Amino acid sequence: MPSPVRPHTLLVTAAILIKQDGTILLAQRPEGKTFAGLWEFPGGKVEVPESPEAALVRELHEELGITVRPDALEPFTFVSEECATFHLLMVLYLVREWENEPVGREGQNLAWVPTNKLGEYPMPKADAPLVPHIQTLLG
Repeated sequence: MPSPVRPHTLLVTAAILIKQDGTILLAQRPEGKTFAGLWEFPGGKVEVPESPEAALVRELHEELGITVRPDALEPFTFVSEECATFHLLMVLYLVREWENEPVGREGQNLAWVPTNKLGEYPMPKADAPLVPHIQTLLG
């Protein structure tokens, strides 16, 4: 009996950037990308041989032009989800300190959103279930 094919696991990392006023940064996926138009927490793929933390620091600089110290990444939660052709494992961190003002360096729109309004932004399937956890944490 042949064994079932196991899809590869895609490891990604994302940040919940929190300003002092409690708002959270969302980035809108630009046209031409998968899930274009949906809002997400910024981050990206972990490349070999990066750690999730190193990947997130790199991605935040590439995507938003901000500098984040690795020790400013506060582990928050993770998402594990079966997708059509792969398994997604997304590691999330809370980030409260960074240098520079975030800008959409890849053509993406950005929005600072109060926690009670996060559910009003359409999100990919992996991001949406995080909203109640963030709202509970940040009230």
